[in-house]
Amino acid sequence: MTTENKVEIKYPSPFKEFVSHFARNKGAVAGLVFLIFMVLVAIFAPFISPYSPVEQFRDHMLQPPMWQENGTSQFILGTDEAGRDILSRIMHGGRLSLFIGISSVILTLIPGIILGLLAGFYPNVLGKVIMRFADIMLALPSVLLAIAIMAILGPGIMNAMIAIAVVGLPAYIRLVRGSVMSELNKDYVVASRVSGASTLRLMFVAVLPNCMAPIIVQATLGFSSAILDIAALGFLGLGVQPPAPEWGTMLATARDYISSAWWVVTFPGLTILLTVLAINLMGDGLRDALDPKLKQAA
Repeated sequence: MTTENKVEIKYPSPFKEFVSHFARNKGAVAGLVFLIFMVLVAIFAPFISPYSPVEQFRDHMLQPPMWQENGTSQFILGTDEAGRDILSRIMHGGRLSLFIGISSVILTLIPGIILGLLAGFYPNVLGKVIMRFADIMLALPSVLLAIAIMAILGPGIMNAMIAIAVVGLPAYIRLVRGSVMSELNKDYVVASRVSGASTLRLMFVAVLPNCMAPIIVQATLGFSSAILDIAALGFLGLGVQPPAPEWGTMLATARDYISSAWWVVTFPGLTILLTVLAINLMGDGLRDALDPKLKQAA
């Protein structure tokens, strides 16, 4: 009698495999660390910021950063034209910019997924109507469309979130529809149909979970686009209104001092740049970690 030694092969869990692939991308890890840092700063800004974002020091208007001549350690990044501490305003501005960005993505994600599922499951009349609507919106420049919506709704935080959500909607519709169409002919969907699963169950239980990888990546990149859009609206005077410390609004109020006080424009602009870059790097890492084809290539 012979006994065969069976070697049990243990495969890593999907989560461990995802973490392993994501950790290989050093840029994505750096982006994630920076984003976590910005989120923590935004959350605890009322406790760690040196001053209130609207507190004015009339004797220190346009005070340069501490390392420059005439600078002082009282204002590390200097003050703006109204004598407000720039570091404190950047910290508190993160609360607004990140909150509006996340809220805009959520407002876009829910209707985008629903409309994309409907367009994929009903490709004839309903699907064509939805896709023509998305095509028309994509044909319009996003910034101009957002400005038009803000002109109708009026300036304000909530209206800015709605405008950014509407602008980003077509991308989610097309992405979800494409993912759904690629899944509908697979065996598990056919088996679910044969077993009598309802359309709603097919949409949200069978198909949607298998479409989440590209949706997550798109949501991450949409987050960075939303931060840029709210900054652009704030710069044009249509988004968050002064004296609220939103990064785009800070740039708008400081543009007259570009040549005389470089720090009032540089530090808010640099904050926007680094935050958007970090989110995009993280999005690239998520795409690499969630895409099976890229995993096999690695």
